[in-house]
Amino acid sequence: MRTRDPRKEKAIRRKALELIVRSGLDGFSMQALARAARVSPATLYIYFKHRDDLLFQVYREQSELMTTEFLRGFDPDGPFADGLRVQWKNRARHALDHPLEAQFLEQVRHSPYFRTFQEKLPQTFSATMRHFAMNAIARKEMRPMPAEIFWSLVYAPLYQLIRFSQQDTGFFGTDYPKFQLNDALLEHALQGVLRAVRP
Repeated sequence: MRTRDPRKEKAIRRKALELIVRSGLDGFSMQALARAARVSPATLYIYFKHRDDLLFQVYREQSELMTTEFLRGFDPDGPFADGLRVQWKNRARHALDHPLEAQFLEQVRHSPYFRTFQEKLPQTFSATMRHFAMNAIARKEMRPMPAEIFWSLVYAPLYQLIRFSQQDTGFFGTDYPKFQLNDALLEHALQGVLRAVRP
């Protein structure tokens, strides 16, 4: 039996992530990955049982990275405004520093794999964020609302600003200055969000 090479496995995972972002989950195959990674198809099966196992392993790795980065410096028991500010900065940093990884996670989130993959992972992040929101409601720092409304009001504006920042041109095209998200603009938008959710 051939031995596992951790560096080769890492390179294969990275190449899989790149292919999925470029071609989508439906366009991804083990054969295409073997060609792109310049290994034989048999080599892939040293590291992964099958295609779905590979997808889950990449998803788990990226979910763990995302969770670590999102929760860095975050106190779910602290004031809502402070916690949300940390969340926005962490999420913006992750999306801007790891655009491929963020796109991959977004593709899986909107695929049939998402529920199955989520059920296999610890729910540390979602439990922490639920605790954070419930604390804010109990302290009357935020109105009670369905989770979908909460996400739409609190995080959708941030992700739209991130998308604007990742575009090559300005909002109205090449004649308009390119948008660059910075701490001052982040704070400006965050204050609007805080006003929108307060009782």
